[in-house]
Amino acid sequence: MYFERWEIESVFDELKTHQRAPRMVMRSKSPDLVKQEIWGHLCCHYAIRIPMVDAAQYAHRDPDRVSFIATLRIARRSIGQGAFPPSVT
Repeated sequence: MYFERWEIESVFDELKTHQRAPRMVMRSKSPDLVKQEIWGHLCCHYAIRIPMVDAAQYAHRDPDRVSFIATLRIARRSIGQGAFPPSVT
């Protein structure tokens, strides 16, 4: 159980410190919008975790051994360079 507890603590750290940034506060003014912002952060976290699991499966490794911070940096760099252009419909 001790190790399971630290896994959730690690996720809290990823969300609060690395993904959101240390001094960023919730910008929303109403409770409903705060909930929406939290859901947005959770969806973003999940979107970062998907390539981590894919990379771990490809390398036949445990997904816990893939760095969240490195994956987050790669995703931010990819978005900043336009690696994910908007789709044209």
